[in-house]
Amino acid sequence: MLMAYAWLKRLAATAFVNLCLVGGAIATDWPRTFTNADGSQTVIADMPTRILSTSVTVTGTLLAIDAPVVASATAANGRYFAQWSEVAQERGVKKLWPAGSVDLELAYVLAPDLIVIASGGADSALAQRAELQQIAPTIVVDYGGQTWQSLAKLLGEASGLEQQTAQHLAAFDAYVAQSKAQIQPPSGLANIISYNGPGAPNPVATADGVHGQLLKALGFELEAPSPEWQAGTTATNDFVRSQYEHLTLLKAPTTFLLGVGEERAQAFLRDPMLVNLPAVKNRQVFGLGENSFRVDYFSARQIVDNIVRRFGSAATAVSL
Repeated sequence: MLMAYAWLKRLAATAFVNLCLVGGAIATDWPRTFTNADGSQTVIADMPTRILSTSVTVTGTLLAIDAPVVASATAANGRYFAQWSEVAQERGVKKLWPAGSVDLELAYVLAPDLIVIASGGADSALAQRAELQQIAPTIVVDYGGQTWQSLAKLLGEASGLEQQTAQHLAAFDAYVAQSKAQIQPPSGLANIISYNGPGAPNPVATADGVHGQLLKALGFELEAPSPEWQAGTTATNDFVRSQYEHLTLLKAPTTFLLGVGEERAQAFLRDPMLVNLPAVKNRQVFGLGENSFRVDYFSARQIVDNIVRRFGSAATAVSL
């Protein structure tokens, strides 16, 4: 049934394109070809009006560029990410399956004209790619190997929203620049830690990762973790996956903790193993925000606002 439906959709789309070509009404940039994360290509016949996101991580960036998302997979707990869940609700984005539980029949019923898949991660539907391609043109993006801004540009290309995306990115850059002008960062270096305590990895952010770049844009100088601290063979540009004991070797007088508020920062300050860290001695350990671990447009704004509240001269963050 899915194959027959897909064949009819392709036939209708071809007929529409041909009709528009005869009438001279079709835009010259449609259909267009999108290059997927694996190097393959997807032909998108017309500007999408009903996008289905099978990746909850990618959905935040689609919403940030005002793409017409009609439905999205959720996190494993059946929820959207807190930083943009209200936006999704306001726009009527339908909740699909939890991450890892793809429902092809539901995707078929929603009749999307573009489907987005993540190439990796717990919310990837790559295993169902062939089946999803029978429903609608399907693109594959790698959200783990690039910033949310780079991902936004790719999604803007696929959805025909390049100009709109560029405007959103420029507005975000202006927001960061205005926020930087309002704050006075503490002297010395800063580091960013995903603090998990003993018995688990405690990744330390690199200066070139998405978190490091954002703090650098706000005027902070990042302490670089040693590459030798990397545990295991899976390395990323964003973090050095260090063991707990490596945290004692950090020298920065200021520490930011990922994915937490001030309560977890207090636990870090009380950790007996870390009492000699310069940041602990200075009492300069701060939570970067509960939604700060996964950076998209919405969580990046929250991080900036938290920094301004902490180090700014004004009581509240600037607004554009």
